[in-house]
Amino acid sequence: MCGLAVLLFIFLTGGTEAFRICAFNAQRLTLAKVAREEVIDALVRILARCDIMVLQEVVDSSNTTISLLLRELKRLDSARHYSFLNSSLLGRSTYKEKYVFIYRSDKTQVLNSYQYDDSDDLFAREPFVAQFTLPSKILPSVVLVPLHTTPKDVEKELNALYDVFLDVSQRWQSKEVILLGDFNADCASLTKKRLNQLLLRTEAGFHWVIPDGEDTTVRASTNCTYDRIVLHGQGCQSLLQAAAAFDFPRSFQLTEEEALSISDHYPVEVELNREAHSVQPLCLTMLLLLALLPTHLGPVA
Repeated sequence: MCGLAVLLFIFLTGGTEAFRICAFNAQRLTLAKVAREEVIDALVRILARCDIMVLQEVVDSSNTTISLLLRELKRLDSARHYSFLNSSLLGRSTYKEKYVFIYRSDKTQVLNSYQYDDSDDLFAREPFVAQFTLPSKILPSVVLVPLHTTPKDVEKELNALYDVFLDVSQRWQSKEVILLGDFNADCASLTKKRLNQLLLRTEAGFHWVIPDGEDTTVRASTNCTYDRIVLHGQGCQSLLQAAAAFDFPRSFQLTEEEALSISDHYPVEVELNREAHSVQPLCLTMLLLLALLPTHLGPVA
C-alpha cells in the first residue's frame, strides 16, 4: 500500500523535478575567502542546490575563484556538469564586482548574453543579461537579469531596471524574464511607500515572488527583504512552484559568526515546474484512491 501511496503522490504532483534558479550576494567573494575550508564547503553546498546560480559581489579579477568552486562541485557529485558565464568587473570606483552565472550544463545551456548599455550611468553595476534554455515545452527558455543595487540609489536603479526589461524584450522578442539579485529593496534603503511606487510594482505583469517581510539577511539584528526575485511572463508564472530565501545557517547548523564568514545575505531561490499546474481528472484520481483500498475487507464487528 505504501508503494501505491507514493505513486498517487507522484501522479498528483506532476512527477517531475523542479528547475531551481537562485541569486546570492556572496559578500566580497575572493580567492582568499574560498581558500578557507569551512567557507568553500558551505558555498559548494549552497551552489549544489541550484540549476542556475547568479552570484553577486564576486571581486576576483581573474576567474580562479569560480574555477575552484566548479572543481569542488564536481568533487561533490561527479555525475553533474557545471559551467559558468561572467560579466566584466563593474563599478564606478576602484572597487568593482562581477556577476557570475554558475549553471548545470547537463540541464541548461546559454543561448545569448550581453552587458546592458548604461550610457546614462544609472547603475553602479549595470545588469549582465543572459538567456538560458529550460527543460520545459511550455517555457523552452528564460531571460535572467541580475542586479546588485547601491543602497543610496535603490529607487533610481530599480526604476531603471524596468528599462532593462524593455530592452531585453525588444532585443530577444521575449517577455519571459526573471529579474533577481540584491536589490536592497527594504528597510532604510527603500521605504514601503517608495517600494510600491516603483514601475516594477505599478506596471502590470510583474510578480514579486519573494514576499515583503521575508528576511534575507543573516544577522539576527536585521530583518530586511533586500534580496528579490521578480517574474514576468505567462510561462514563468504558470510554472512557478515555490520561491523563498534559503536560511543556510539553520540548514547547516552554523552559528551567526560562522554564517557571516560566508555572507551576510541568504540566497533567494525560485523553483519552476516543467509543466503547468493542472488538476488531474477526477475519475483517474478516484481510480488511484480505490487502488489503495485493501482487496479483502474483513467482517464488520
